[in-house]
Amino acid sequence: MKERKAIESWLTDMDGVLVHEGQPVPGAPEFVNRMKASGKPFLILTNNSIYTPRDLQARLTRMGFDVDEQSIWTAALATAQFLADQRPGGTAYVIGEAGLTTAMHAAGYVLTEFDPDYVVLGETRTYSFEAITKAIRLINGGARFICTNPDATGPSTEGLLPAAGSVAAMVSKATGVKPYFVGKPNPMMMRSALNAIGAHSETTAMIGDRMDTDVLCGLEAGLETILVLTGISSRMESETYPYRPSRIVNSVADLIDEI
Repeated sequence: MKERKAIESWLTDMDGVLVHEGQPVPGAPEFVNRMKASGKPFLILTNNSIYTPRDLQARLTRMGFDVDEQSIWTAALATAQFLADQRPGGTAYVIGEAGLTTAMHAAGYVLTEFDPDYVVLGETRTYSFEAITKAIRLINGGARFICTNPDATGPSTEGLLPAAGSVAAMVSKATGVKPYFVGKPNPMMMRSALNAIGAHSETTAMIGDRMDTDVLCGLEAGLETILVLTGISSRMESETYPYRPSRIVNSVADLIDEI
């Protein structure tokens, strides 16, 4: 295997890597605080489009993380940037929370239900049958279908919840139209994050807890991939995939000395 260059920039998933079931992973605040103190470019990534970076920054700060709002990159931001690049000043019918609507407004988009360029589906705790019906009719009428991420389920304190990927499947079944997913494992998410911090793939590492999103996304974007065992994927499960992470560590605590 070709030896990689030294890591100069870091990308890390949030849930399962830094935070688990609403609590910081042991050593994770120290890891993030060390990254910030080092001056090395880094971003915390999440496929969740519900919250704005400011919301997530406040949540992490309460847990002891020293992180700026600008160091958080969400699927909502990546989606809004993608659409602004594709069709500047466009229009969209959006199903989602403040994280997505705020990002879309900031990208110069007008949110409307009258003949929009796009239907954009994101995460929400209160999926409305009326809103989903409207989305189906707009897509059948010619609107292009975008979804922030393909995650079928999301976590909650009560258990798993249906997420954007599940709702997208329902809309696709009704329309015969498949969405374009912007978030992980689309390497578009990685490339937009790299661009946001001026980093290069050959000197950047992606840390994640899922083989099917984090590792796959990082691999396809040409990054070093590090699987941590504090979230979804186990060491045994990682062996069942046709691709491998660059390495596996128990948690981000094992990476502190590398910063």
